[in-house]
Amino acid sequence: MSSEIIPRGWRGIWVRLQPWIAVLDGPFMMFFLGIVFLSCLTLYSAGHDFDGRFAGHIRNLGIAVLIMWAVAHVSPGQIQRIAVPLFITGVLLLIAVALVGDVSKGARRWLNIGVTRIQPSELMKIAMPMMLAWLVHRMEGLRTVQHWILALLLLGVPTALILAQPDLGTAILVFSAGLFVLFFAGLPWRLVLIALGVGVAGVLVLVIFGDAACADGINWPGLREYQRQRVCTLLDPMRDPLGKGFHIIQSIIAVGSGGIFGKGWMQGTQTHLEFIPERTTDFLFAAYSEEFGLLGNLLLVALYGGLILRGLWIAIGAPTLFTRLLAGAISLTIFNYAFVNMGMVTGVLPVVGVPLPWMSYGGTAMVTLGFGAGILMSIARTRSQTVQGFVMQRQS
Repeated sequence: MSSEIIPRGWRGIWVRLQPWIAVLDGPFMMFFLGIVFLSCLTLYSAGHDFDGRFAGHIRNLGIAVLIMWAVAHVSPGQIQRIAVPLFITGVLLLIAVALVGDVSKGARRWLNIGVTRIQPSELMKIAMPMMLAWLVHRMEGLRTVQHWILALLLLGVPTALILAQPDLGTAILVFSAGLFVLFFAGLPWRLVLIALGVGVAGVLVLVIFGDAACADGINWPGLREYQRQRVCTLLDPMRDPLGKGFHIIQSIIAVGSGGIFGKGWMQGTQTHLEFIPERTTDFLFAAYSEEFGLLGNLLLVALYGGLILRGLWIAIGAPTLFTRLLAGAISLTIFNYAFVNMGMVTGVLPVVGVPLPWMSYGGTAMVTLGFGAGILMSIARTRSQTVQGFVMQRQS
């Protein structure tokens, strides 16, 4: 911002604040603040009868921004140096969860450290792409079979530990975050096409033989019963409309009832009559869609699209292999969060408990995403400094 357009009395303040604000990437923050504004509107409406929920959301957003700003001051070189210790710490904490973790609602996901409880699987959402980006950078690419086996082991062990908790949603996010690094590192297209083929074949089998596969007493190898029920509910929510299918049915009704223009802020009947379960967390997008309609959804998708594209632009111009891989993986991880959440709310994907980035209420996801965004800011700042140094060198 030019100092000429700032009133004279404020110029001194701006001069002092500018170095602190300059670490934040302008275009990224523009999209980010647009999402934050919509999240505050929606959370206030959906959670007005939850005592302290809106205030808690503002607090979580503030913490996320503070973490983003703090990490933006850390150089990419320092981030690279902590990649291995952070990953090892995350794996050890996951092992500790498996051995002595707290059990809540049938899942062992939390570790009591005395002053509070932590969920180590959240740490792996950032530690996993950092570790694999470090490995690829250190090896100067995955050029041998041994390199790929090592990378797949580093990807598979934490994912398996998280699946055993069980926590399918987090396992998907952690696995995909690492897979994005391997994809950018040159994952053979043959393997990508094979994986897509297997996925398409699996979907076709479910569509054709869904009724038989979802019959009582049928076990699916590798999946727990509740996970099987989620897939079966996706195929036919009316199998149990007042039970397992209730979330999906009410969410789809809310999204569809918004129409093109929406019912208006604070006017969502599905939301305020409490038909939408988890309307401030995983299903906040349903409440947003009901009140702001298709046009509001297009705006939100555009904001996420701009933010993700900006992250990929930062990755393209990153100065090292480590930063390119890490920035690309973080950008696509944000896409993954948004895609999975919107997909499950609209009945396209099974319900897996993935929040909508910076929209849904929840401190843990806010911190994780804020940390990742801070890394993007750090890489963008370094890229800008590198470009400025090159220009000054050419001019001299």
